[in-house]
Amino acid sequence: MARSNDEVAALLQEYADLISITGGDAFKARVHEKAARSVGGHHADVSTLDLKGLQQIPNVGKSIARKILEYFDNGSVSAVEELRAKIPAGVRRLTAIPTLGPKKALTVYEELGISSVEELADAIHEERLRDLKGFGPKTEENILHGISLLRSSGGRVRIDVAMGLADDIVAELSALPGCLRCAYAGSLRRMRETIGDIDILVAARKPAPVMRAFTELPYVTEVIGTGDKKTSVRTGKGLNVDLRVVPPDSWGAALQYFTGSKAHNIRTRELAVHQKLKLSEYGLFDVESGKKIVSETEEEVYARLGLPWIPPTLREDRGEIEDGLHGELPDLVTETDLRGDLHSHTDLTDGLAPLEEMAQAAAARGWAYYAITDHGPDMAMQRMTDERILAQRERLRELDGTYATRGRRGGLRLLHGVELNIGPDGEVDWPEEFLAGFDLCVASVHSHFNQGREALTRRIVRACENPYVNIIGHPTTRIIGKRPGIDADLDAVFAACARTGTALEINAHPDRLDLRDEDILRAGRHGVRFAVDSDAHAVPHLANMRYGIGTAQRGRLTGDDVINTWPERRLRSFLRKGQQA
Repeated sequence: MARSNDEVAALLQEYADLISITGGDAFKARVHEKAARSVGGHHADVSTLDLKGLQQIPNVGKSIARKILEYFDNGSVSAVEELRAKIPAGVRRLTAIPTLGPKKALTVYEELGISSVEELADAIHEERLRDLKGFGPKTEENILHGISLLRSSGGRVRIDVAMGLADDIVAELSALPGCLRCAYAGSLRRMRETIGDIDILVAARKPAPVMRAFTELPYVTEVIGTGDKKTSVRTGKGLNVDLRVVPPDSWGAALQYFTGSKAHNIRTRELAVHQKLKLSEYGLFDVESGKKIVSETEEEVYARLGLPWIPPTLREDRGEIEDGLHGELPDLVTETDLRGDLHSHTDLTDGLAPLEEMAQAAAARGWAYYAITDHGPDMAMQRMTDERILAQRERLRELDGTYATRGRRGGLRLLHGVELNIGPDGEVDWPEEFLAGFDLCVASVHSHFNQGREALTRRIVRACENPYVNIIGHPTTRIIGKRPGIDADLDAVFAACARTGTALEINAHPDRLDLRDEDILRAGRHGVRFAVDSDAHAVPHLANMRYGIGTAQRGRLTGDDVINTWPERRLRSFLRKGQQA
């Protein structure tokens, strides 16, 4: 997705927040929130659209379209600037706390003069908030938890933000005449869910032209330091980027070294020492003679250490060295293994695009099958009814097989599914006789996150035991940096999934990545199957599958572990679950 869409979406969301903070029209705030979502999920670069084109985006009327044009013409929007001027910077800082709403932020500022996260934490510990209307012990607990989430992020950003910037930088530098190789390294290459800064590696014989071009990139706002081997910059995304230029014959050793992790590199250097070798970013050297042995490719470096090439997603010192030495590394699932997506939404509920557009985009990705899973009626705001879901099924059956898929025989097979809500007692939206008409059912927790551990565990286990629930969607419900996972006994849930033939979702949306890699490793030991799903609410979201696959790899999953890599016949057999004879 173009960066301009993200920038405009963030601006519209900020405007909505500012309206709320200042006590403005709640309807106007909601309109701008909806527009922010639509712009963020729009397939075309909004900077290329005129007034009429912008108004074709769902939820973007003439007034909002004019604000977008004003932003691209002037670099700012007067209405936003006016509201920013009315609100102290301290209040805006407080709204960064995930669990503190804009109105409460304004209250603590006006009533207690609090304008920083630290002051707010002190006030809670001193119980000074309890005299304010709408504040109590539970509110204090929630705010403290939000502060903890904010602090734990440590200035890290979601993987998609870092990846978008890194992809652009690699493309720009790769086009330079003197650049022989270019790649991102570090935690981004290992597909960590959040990224602190970006490491870019270039192989070139003359570093200076590459360094100079790097500092002149349009997203660079400040050059922190520059030299012959390394240049560091700050970007408009708030991310620091380090560029290292190495000789071409050191590429493999440098890529291995700067990919990390630190713990993995310690283990590889220990292997080198035991063989009287020295491993650094410049190569693998004989200790006695100082002669360079290998350095040009990662494969050569690992092979000389007695290891196969180890995928970056495994390089966390979680047993990959031992498995490599014994020839037991897993054959990790890849994005090209995927045959389809089993969780996505349309504009029938909270998606942004109609069924036809989503199916066409799925076909363009070369998938063999694709499931539409709009929300059931228990999510009241989605306005689902029996009649509406059955009408969608009829339309889907009409379209089944009509979209040509790249590189596959036959058209895209469309599966009619639903995302059910797992209620407080484990019940779902429709009775079993109605659920029997769906090709698959995803069931997810969307509310009552603060139930006790036993109740939450029992709730999800009961959903697993429903013979028509095939996948538990975003199983821990977490939103990275904003909401923690629920306090359920995950091992009990994993055991129930294995026992009942219910798959666990790896939700590929970058703000979820749920299950996380540590939980996947635990679940895998129970013999659970998984589904890597986009949970797409717009066409661009289908591309998020790369992050879900990265997380699946970090959880050591193979193609056989992931049900949407299977041929359609095998998948449908799995989906019959408890109805099999």
